[in-house]
Amino acid sequence: MIFKHKVAIVTGAGQGIGFEICRALANEGADVILNDIDGTVAANAARHIIDDTGANCIAISGDSSDSALISKMVATAVEEFGKLDIVVANAGITLFGDFFSYSPESFFRVMQVNLGGTFFLAQAASNQMKNQASGGSLLFTSSVTGHQAHKDLAAYGMSKAALEMLAKNLVIELSQHKINVNTIAPGATITERTSGDPAYAETWSTITPMGRPATVTDIANAALFLVSDKAKHITGQTLIVDGGWTCISPPPF
Repeated sequence: MIFKHKVAIVTGAGQGIGFEICRALANEGADVILNDIDGTVAANAARHIIDDTGANCIAISGDSSDSALISKMVATAVEEFGKLDIVVANAGITLFGDFFSYSPESFFRVMQVNLGGTFFLAQAASNQMKNQASGGSLLFTSSVTGHQAHKDLAAYGMSKAALEMLAKNLVIELSQHKINVNTIAPGATITERTSGDPAYAETWSTITPMGRPATVTDIANAALFLVSDKAKHITGQTLIVDGGWTCISPPPF
């Protein structure tokens, strides 16, 4: 129960990586605020975690880039549990598109969610953690596409690389308040979304040095380390969890 008496917010957590991070935190004793844009998905996910772990898990649905929702999540953590220790800014969207015809609407939506949502959640959480004077941990979800070019993902990869620079920059702002900030960069991962493609696992097993894509548990294990007390002297870093793919980077086609 390494997160007993800790309070966490996780965005984009109705399913996939975010859900597994929530479940793992709760299983280790944390009280969790679970966010997803879909209210039904969020409520079902929170109920599943409560039934599975017996921990406190509150669902808050809505767009993670909305400033009012960000304020609500932080306020709920404090009102319900008295403090905020951990934030995992996991929500993000992927809008594929050819660079030559990529629309302004798609570009700015990706930036709003992936960058704006993370930036302003980190800001709100850091202000709360600073006022508590007890420190805290922030974790941003990047991607291997922030390290290696991927066709039709120029805007997405750009946003993920920017998150890693944000974590580096915030070291200057947050260290004196005992807040560490890091980034995790998953590679190909089996989730509800990717498992719908029968060729996904086979393709990524072939081109990943470790012989398989990641599971959500692989990513959650790394995430929990970075927000734990065992990693308090690690800050401004990115941990790539991709089975070695970025070392050789063969394309999945």
